Amino acid sequence: MAKIQLNGKELKINENLSIKDLLKKYKLKEKQIAIELNGTILPKQNYKKKIKNRDKIEIVHFIGGG
Repeated sequence: MAKIQLNGKELKINENLSIKDLLKKYKLKEKQIAIELNGTILPKQNYKKKIKNRDKIEIVHFIGGG
């Protein structure tokens, strides 16, 4: 198990999960989000990157409206 911080909350997850797997788990669409990994914006082509113990992940979800 890996201990990570996701949007400020500590979670325990399977160490073999990728960012993409995490998005599927929380039913988030790649086109509607931006991800910051350990203080750096993560390009979409890097979403297959495996999550490591103590990673800090922030996910921003874009919402349309007016």
